[in-house]
Amino acid sequence: MSRDRFERGLLRVLRPVVILVLFLATAFPFLYMVMLSVRDIQELILEPGSLWPNSFTLDTYVNVLTRQGFLTFMRNSAVVAVASVAFTLLISIPGAYAVARLRFFGRRQVHFLFLAVYLFPAIVLAIPLFVLFTMLGLRGSLIGLILVYIAQTVPVTVYMLRNYFETVPQSVEEAAAIDGCTRLSTIWRVVLPLSKPALMATGLYAFMIAWNEFLFALLFLVEKRERWTVSLGLSQLAGSIEIPTTVLMAGSVVLTLPIVIVFFASERLLTEGLTAGAEKG
Repeated sequence: MSRDRFERGLLRVLRPVVILVLFLATAFPFLYMVMLSVRDIQELILEPGSLWPNSFTLDTYVNVLTRQGFLTFMRNSAVVAVASVAFTLLISIPGAYAVARLRFFGRRQVHFLFLAVYLFPAIVLAIPLFVLFTMLGLRGSLIGLILVYIAQTVPVTVYMLRNYFETVPQSVEEAAAIDGCTRLSTIWRVVLPLSKPALMATGLYAFMIAWNEFLFALLFLVEKRERWTVSLGLSQLAGSIEIPTTVLMAGSVVLTLPIVIVFFASERLLTEGLTAGAEKG
């Protein structure tokens, strides 16, 4: 047997094994969390090592969504996440296009300055923001939290979109200009449709940051429970000895499930955007 044939055969065997191991390592924690969330607490105490429940119950989800207030927390998180994504894209799209296409002094260094904010730990920025938002009367409001998330995600989204905009052929934009398009109409009618994959990835990144973030939500909203986000509500469950583990796992599923749904929805749109971005000769 030749060396090339041996290596091909070995890779053919190892490929499904590696995929299976990675799938189990990724899916098992989520599956275990779901299994715990639908178990009765008495059954869990009697058989803590059993993975598959003898009977399923949804009382834990009813408890989380009604008694623990997760419906309100999810509404607040949805408002914060959607608004953060919308305004982040609204700011980062023209910013990234300017860095990618326009010629101005310091153009090559500007994206490094954007990312410089990540040289500082979040807790260093949290204290000045806490003082500033208290003076402005924004502490305890969702608007203040949205502003923080926009400021936190815009530098990275500008960097991500700028890299993709540079791959869009300038000949397409020149053709649009010959047809009478202005700069703004070229961005709207030509650049953005060709950049669907980058827009989806950028929007998903901003959504995940806004949905899962905990530090700033705790800092700005802890005094007003009716404005808590899901991550803040889950920390309340985790810190209470009166909350059963099954209810805590149900809260974790409620926190995780929207991200999983948005990810798979964005993955489908990502594929459509990739196949729609061809330049016609």
